Amino acid sequence: MAKRSSAAPPTPWSKSLTEPKIDKSAYIHSFSNIIGDVRIDSNVMIAPGTCIRADQGNPFYIGKSTSIQDGVVINGLETGQVVGDDNKSYSVWIGSNTSITHMTLIHGPAYIGNNSFIGFRSTIFNSRIGEGCIVMMHALIQDVEIPPGKYVPSGSIITTQQQANRLPNVQEADKNFAHHVAGVNEALRAGYHCVDDVDCITPIREELNRTYALSPTDSQKSINKQEYQEMGVNREVMEQVRDLLAQGYRIGMEHADERRFQTSSWKSCATIQSSRDFEVFAEISACLEEHGGEYVRIIGIDTKAKKRILETIIQRPSDRPGSGNGSNSYTPSRSNSYTPSSYSSKVSSSVLPAEAVEQVRNLLAQGYRIGTEHADKRRFQTSSWHSCSPIDAKGESDAIAALEECIANHGGEYVRMVGIDPKAKRRISETIIQRPDGNNNITPSTSRSTATASSSSRSSAATSTRLSAEIVQQVSQLLSQGCQVSTEYADERRYKINSWQSGGVIQSQRDAEVIAALESTIDEHSGAYVRLIGIDPKAKRRVCEVLIQRPSK
Repeated sequence: MAKRSSAAPPTPWSKSLTEPKIDKSAYIHSFSNIIGDVRIDSNVMIAPGTCIRADQGNPFYIGKSTSIQDGVVINGLETGQVVGDDNKSYSVWIGSNTSITHMTLIHGPAYIGNNSFIGFRSTIFNSRIGEGCIVMMHALIQDVEIPPGKYVPSGSIITTQQQANRLPNVQEADKNFAHHVAGVNEALRAGYHCVDDVDCITPIREELNRTYALSPTDSQKSINKQEYQEMGVNREVMEQVRDLLAQGYRIGMEHADERRFQTSSWKSCATIQSSRDFEVFAEISACLEEHGGEYVRIIGIDTKAKKRILETIIQRPSDRPGSGNGSNSYTPSRSNSYTPSSYSSKVSSSVLPAEAVEQVRNLLAQGYRIGTEHADKRRFQTSSWHSCSPIDAKGESDAIAALEECIANHGGEYVRMVGIDPKAKRRISETIIQRPDGNNNITPSTSRSTATASSSSRSSAATSTRLSAEIVQQVSQLLSQGCQVSTEYADERRYKINSWQSGGVIQSQRDAEVIAALESTIDEHSGAYVRLIGIDPKAKRRVCEVLIQRPSK
């Protein structure tokens, strides 16, 4: 039972001092706060860190077998009510068998129907969500009514009824996902109750004591190196997992079919609780086998910082089911500061400059694709480029080989490398890697001839004694495309854990002023790492990250 539930304080709009009403079968974690007229029905689970405050708007109702996960906040305005399924008025009504997931904000007046799912960090305000709806992560729903059985994609902003009416229907796979989450939370509720029950927990503790009495070597003898390989876990993944475990990180796994992969809506495999490598490999093998024909990735998790430090795709639909050994099986899907020692050797090129190789590496690490184009001098002047053969490879060495082939086939011409965001279906960078005069120093370019002319004039106007010519050109390119520039900095410790501090957005679109602001940031944070961030304000996403200062050793 909750140790931190209390009556609502006396206020101008409520002096009833009503206390929460909680069914005995519900589990309320002691690190949650429940205040005021909150009515919690049977078999509900309230996870740690939740805050349910009916001290302004009230009452609240939480239906049978619903789970309220970690960090959820539920509050309500003193004015405004919704009609619950019992035809009475409530500030917040949450139906039965519903999952309200981590860090969600629900602010009344709000109604959420039975059998619904609300994804991580979503916000619901002054809205009704019908029965059987699925709202994915980071969504905003305000001042609308979502019809029953609708699917709200991740990142959606639904603030007009027209948007709400156009939402797609929930698919069968989505229903299965929501039911799976509900089942997991029901198991957690039962498990937490068991921990508090001496008769329930004693036999489990005795069994664990018998297990721990075995020596680690006795347990490990059952799986040798050859059997690791027979599990379908390739050598690179084995080494990476060992490296993560040695640093105290935990391992997680996720899978996605083609549709979910395109929307970056991954599902979790069974949680890996063990820190022993042979047990982790067994779990990885089981997930690969269960989800053959899908994308599968492993996740390195820093449990102290509560953040992901690595995501690596180890199986693609084209791989043999359960093998984890396809040609594209090792593909980092996120750029971060974690670099296993096993992968310290990097691909190089005798044709491309080191800067171009590094740019290829960064693009692929962020899940982007690589393309190439060529133009003779006449076509270059009119910005009329021809495409080289498509580069389907996602491996670094294959992409560099394709770039070298394009350069070899079009000697005496301009050749440029294009970074492509396959999800947004847009270009995020264009870089000239060959010129007719044989100069292969990389030069960022823009996608339109007018923008190129503008960029050239801007670059000639803006110079810097502190920043390289490439950085100045990149700033000019970003500004010409309508992007904003911001900065981040980190000392040695923060750099190692990829925990950057923001220097703020530079509120200017003039090259010289932005360059001056970058130089000022470098002066202010001498002795720290400083990086430049390009931001697309329309898509509200980063388009590039470039390190512009390293601490002097």
